[in-house]
Amino acid sequence: MDFRIYEYLSVFIMSWLFVYGLTPFIIKLANKINFVDKPEARKMHLKSVPLLGGLSVALGFVLLCVYDVAISPGRFFDRPMLGYLAGTVLIVLIGLIDDKRGMLPLIKLVGQFAVAFTFILTNFTLDELRMMFGSIFITLPILLLWMVGLMNALNFLDNMDGIISGMAGILGLGFFAFALTNTTSANQEAMALIALISLSFAGSTIGFLPYNFNPAKIFLGDAGSMFIGYFLSSMGILMARYAGIRHGSRFFYLLPVLLLSYAIFDISLVSYTRRRDGRHVMQGGKDHSTHRINNVLNSVKVTAAIIYTINILIALTSIIIFMIGSMELLIITIMLFAAFFLIFGRKLDQVPIVIPDNQRKHK
Repeated sequence: MDFRIYEYLSVFIMSWLFVYGLTPFIIKLANKINFVDKPEARKMHLKSVPLLGGLSVALGFVLLCVYDVAISPGRFFDRPMLGYLAGTVLIVLIGLIDDKRGMLPLIKLVGQFAVAFTFILTNFTLDELRMMFGSIFITLPILLLWMVGLMNALNFLDNMDGIISGMAGILGLGFFAFALTNTTSANQEAMALIALISLSFAGSTIGFLPYNFNPAKIFLGDAGSMFIGYFLSSMGILMARYAGIRHGSRFFYLLPVLLLSYAIFDISLVSYTRRRDGRHVMQGGKDHSTHRINNVLNSVKVTAAIIYTINILIALTSIIIFMIGSMELLIITIMLFAAFFLIFGRKLDQVPIVIPDNQRKHK
């Protein structure tokens, strides 16, 4: 146990220090090769900002995952691990191309589905997929839509300094807490690896946060936001699987839905209000929950602090419910959070927003 604690601390600290030390060099590289995000009407920043933050975070994560496997004789670069890392590399490459050259939404969507397929088919057997929802023809579409939906939800939510880098660190620690509380004698090696991967992710995103917090010196870009969406959605699937096994109920597949509910809330709010008002759904704009909160408070820093606080409460609630193991409590809590977000969303919908040209009504 003492070794495990040392291992956890070392992985978290090393990932944090690696990304914290690497990011200034990434900033210089981005400026040198003109890999920057230029100001537009739909964006918050007023000057060009380096756009290679996703590369910094992903490098820290991948290198520490390699370290996680290498330090233990009981871990291997097996098919699931290689598939997980392949998905990481692929989604970051897609994001980097989109950040630099732009990419048609349909092509990006195909790439996201390819990444989701890579993770699912390398981490689950066909029998395991059948067992989740009774049929592979039900399970596979649900998992694909979950992963692609969250990649886009986090891409949408990356619209203000420090929001998703801080939020991702909190949720990464939430997955680490889940792995700790779910550890038994039968699954301790699997949970230890999930815990280490979660800490590698949390350390990398938190190490990046000082450079991304307002005023940001570097942005995550699509490479970073979609990578974060990939990590959270894939870990959510693993969380659902192990929680369902632990408590013997498919209702616990809803646990990651609760844990990631803020991202789901934001993309739902944006999609609903844009469709209702006849605006483009997939193009960026200043009408997210974060923009609306900022319009009321007039402070990006306070807005970020509010988002962090909400996600800390959600993460703590999710872990407590898992530890209690009550299906009824899980369902009631999800209903309460759904009601909260519905009321919160209606209040935010009343906040005046700026609608740039790319969000004007269809003619």
